[in-house]
Amino acid sequence: MTILEEIIAHKKNELEERRSLYPVKLLERSVFFETKPVSLRHYLGREDLGGIIAEFKRRSPSKGMINEYASVEKTTIGYMQAGAAALSVLTDTRFFGGASRDLEIARKFNYCPILRKDFIIDEYQVIETKSIGADVVLLIAEVLTAAEINKLAALAASLGLEVLLELHNEDQLDKISPDVHLLGINNRDLHSFQVNFERSIEIAQKIPPALVKIAESGIDSPAAIEKLRQNGFSGFLIGESFMKTANPGKTCARFASSIQKSNSKKAGV
Repeated sequence: MTILEEIIAHKKNELEERRSLYPVKLLERSVFFETKPVSLRHYLGREDLGGIIAEFKRRSPSKGMINEYASVEKTTIGYMQAGAAALSVLTDTRFFGGASRDLEIARKFNYCPILRKDFIIDEYQVIETKSIGADVVLLIAEVLTAAEINKLAALAASLGLEVLLELHNEDQLDKISPDVHLLGINNRDLHSFQVNFERSIEIAQKIPPALVKIAESGIDSPAAIEKLRQNGFSGFLIGESFMKTANPGKTCARFASSIQKSNSKKAGV
């Protein structure tokens, strides 16, 4: 069994338990069901922001523990002060050390768009995503059929959530749903967890220009951002490069500053 297959098998079992503990009627009583989500598409289009989607992640199956004691509050506020356009929060517990509570805390202290990063396979999880204060839900084409993506994306849209569909290869392009407006291309192979930076650029050429493109994984330099931006990307999801340091917020600030300096040199300022 691959890591991905193990994650999905566990997620199916976890779903049954969460349904019994937190029924849909209870989720729908959340204050966030009355709150209008913040648009990630809009924030990625803002000229005053650099398109960084800064991620809060404690661990990963491939790297193990990354930052066990990081504070959600301090880290996410630090990201926002650094100029990140949006936040991504891992909510999977067993494999990534996250929790729904992490996203709720991030929502409490930040006004920007927040992506819920998890393995969504059921409509219950989409409703749960809305209930914990996320603005964007992630759907992974590698683990969902086109019909499942259509169903989940339609539900998300009905709740006012934006949908980020994550692709890993060109064959998954036919899974794009009418309710998907953000496309993420993950440089990391979900079976081997190896990173191939060229993955994003190769697939990007096949994506309709109207869709907002987001590059994920393996982004660790201003040069990488510039190369991706030249190939049509406006969002750059970065997690481990920030989280593996003692102060992720400050690391994000230095990274954002280096991008600005690089841009200024190119502009002759």
